[in-house]
Amino acid sequence: MPIDDWLPEYDVHERHERRIAASPERALELALTTPAAPDRLVATLFRLRGVPRADTLAELLEALAIRERERTSTSFVALSEGRIRIAVDFVARDAEAGSVLSTETRVLAADARSRVAFRAYWLVVGPFSALIRRRWLRSVAKAAGA
Repeated sequence: MPIDDWLPEYDVHERHERRIAASPERALELALTTPAAPDRLVATLFRLRGVPRADTLAELLEALAIRERERTSTSFVALSEGRIRIAVDFVARDAEAGSVLSTETRVLAADARSRVAFRAYWLVVGPFSALIRRRWLRSVAKAAGA
């Protein structure tokens, strides 16, 4: 997987996937252009967290300083640098009647102190992060006509 080339070791990760009624290429295109806040719940969570406004998922990653590092017709990887490194990917693969689109997020802290602080943060934020990613995938599936 492309994310392995950018952040092979990590402290925290989550991965989600969903069937999409579109080719892998189209599924990835839809993922990157899906609304950053596809529904009111996600918009509210972003507001509460102070997440910058962005129209699309790709723009949101850029606004969060998670920069694109690699893209093919069926995969995308973005990475942030700093004391807390974050890698995000979207990968679409062939499946019956379309594709399976997955997204994985990995986080690596630079030192023990940062790791402890991030893990405490993740205990609170992690479940909401997972919810947001599942809603992104649902939005892509809806856009594809699933």
